[in-house]
Amino acid sequence: MTARTRADLATATRIVVKVGSSSISGESSWRIPVIVEALAEAHARGAEVVLVSSGAIASGIPFLHLDARPTDLATQQAAAAVGQNILVYRYQEALRPFDIVAGQVLLTTGDLENPTSRSNARRAMERLLGLRTLPIVNENDTVATQEIRFGDNDRLGALVAQLIEADALILLSDIESLYTRPPSDPGAEPLDVIAPDADLSGLEFGATVVNSVGTGGAATKVSAARLAAASGIGVLVTSADLVSQALAGADIGTWFEPATS
Repeated sequence: MTARTRADLATATRIVVKVGSSSISGESSWRIPVIVEALAEAHARGAEVVLVSSGAIASGIPFLHLDARPTDLATQQAAAAVGQNILVYRYQEALRPFDIVAGQVLLTTGDLENPTSRSNARRAMERLLGLRTLPIVNENDTVATQEIRFGDNDRLGALVAQLIEADALILLSDIESLYTRPPSDPGAEPLDVIAPDADLSGLEFGATVVNSVGTGGAATKVSAARLAAASGIGVLVTSADLVSQALAGADIGTWFEPATS
């Protein structure tokens, strides 16, 4: 049943959780077991959980002895090929104590735009959930090109939530909630609840590039959240450190109310 409020996350049947590169890569890789434990708690109560995780390129960088995120497409693809393997291994190791198996799902925009491949992707995801695995979804960076990318994994999270008709989407960030302007600015105020028809034109959500390892930021989260909410999926934007509270329905973050048909 669609989560109409934050509190409904505690009993939601099907949830998509998206986490970005900056939250789980490099010195932040310690956060993977923390996130996995929260997902395992939801899984244990019977929820179907899908994790959309960035971080393939960022995870591959140190193993290729690169000093920074590559700027050319070929090296990005190589870093993704190495890093995706490392990333899923880390998740699987964290899932092992909970006796949960991860299922890797790599998608491109074409997979979700073509009716046949979209149907195949949905069927595969449904079966993975039916087998009580934890699907871990990422963009297939090894074959994606700049012209056919999702743009960011916040959007991918929203599209996956639509694909599997999720009850809720949780977009994990570096800060607890969205603000009326960049949180470092004087006068910035946290946003509590955003209605489907809310006018956000007067708010400042900042740049889309947030650090050296990932893309995204407040603006992409707002865009993705509104996309999902418009199709009837409730969305919570909050900090990766609060994922356990988020899944328990705590009164945190910024909640995007789902549209009603």
